[in-house]
Amino acid sequence: MNGSSSHGSVPEREVLLDVNEPLGHDYWALMNLAGQYAYAGREWVARKVVSMLGAKEMELVHNHKNFAWREIHDGVEVIVVRKGATPAFPGQQGFIGGSMGDNAVIVQGTPPEHASAEVQRAQHDALFSTVHGAGRVMSRTQAAGKRNRRTGKVISPGRLTREMMDDWLRDKGVVLRGGGLDESPQVYRRLPDVLAAQAGTVEVLHTLRPLVVVMAGADEFDPYKD
Repeated sequence: MNGSSSHGSVPEREVLLDVNEPLGHDYWALMNLAGQYAYAGREWVARKVVSMLGAKEMELVHNHKNFAWREIHDGVEVIVVRKGATPAFPGQQGFIGGSMGDNAVIVQGTPPEHASAEVQRAQHDALFSTVHGAGRVMSRTQAAGKRNRRTGKVISPGRLTREMMDDWLRDKGVVLRGGGLDESPQVYRRLPDVLAAQAGTVEVLHTLRPLVVVMAGADEFDPYKD
């Protein structure tokens, strides 16, 4: 929560909501409604691209991140909040992205017949979760710097340049439409290293190489940032 008082601002703190009380019940319902909206949006985009390519849809893999699920663990019903993570139950498929200049992968939670006792313990201890992406090594501001949004004056310079981003993408053969330095490949960890740290709890089924990346440009106005 954010707040202020006569003594200044109040720092953010975590708040637990009882899902059996009106506020918690409504939050849970709205979160799941937003999740359904996200599913619908992803399906529309994916099928639009398939149509434009004149291709045929063979399989559709969905992935939620920063979401919550009702699950049974050790015989107890709990709500699992996966911040920066996504479910990876044995045999469950998921998508893990790298960066716009790196490969991505489709994975599945390692099934018991492929998993050692140690891996199965790791899956259990992680509540059958895995990463949703490679993860950042620098923030958006560190990467792109900070400017006054009204005057355009540089407040603090970034660590990356457009040339650095373009060189990386050129070497990988990736065509970029839009995008900004805050999403440059250099701001992310390398996905193979991240996957290696998952201790075999997920298996890579397919590796996807980016050809064209389309995202909002650096100068796009975002009203939600105000």
